[in-house]
Amino acid sequence: MKITLLTVGKTEDAYLKEGIEKYIKRLKHYIKFEIADLPELKNTKSLSEDQQKSKEAELILKKLTPLDHVVLLDEKGMELTSSQFSGYINKQMVGSASHVVFIVGGPYGFDASVHQRANDKLSLSRMTFSHQMVRLFFIEQLYRAFTIIKGEPYHHQ
Repeated sequence: MKITLLTVGKTEDAYLKEGIEKYIKRLKHYIKFEIADLPELKNTKSLSEDQQKSKEAELILKKLTPLDHVVLLDEKGMELTSSQFSGYINKQMVGSASHVVFIVGGPYGFDASVHQRANDKLSLSRMTFSHQMVRLFFIEQLYRAFTIIKGEPYHHQ
């Protein structure tokens, strides 16, 4: 199985990039993982929120294949503990999913067309985080999930 984190925009802060790289290196021992950054929209001041979401949706949907299992990182998604998330990942691995794509949307969330394409929605927290920080938090949780699956001592209950 391969996992992709598809994001709108790039990580700018060096300290976040460093943390992200740390966990990507660790993840390579468990799974094929990549981050795919879509370019941020330019000249958005003349666009409404819905227009921005629609344009982002076009970019997102072009990156997906019909066989991808798509999970939106969305504030209204299911809330899981780290152990429950590891179970979710394990279920995808033993199921028929060969490619799971987790998506971080733009500042206004997802267009209806992306919601319709999604297989699942996952909330990392009831709190709102910057799109920069979500990448690090998600990748750390993904790493944690694999250590739980493998019975390694990283996660403490």
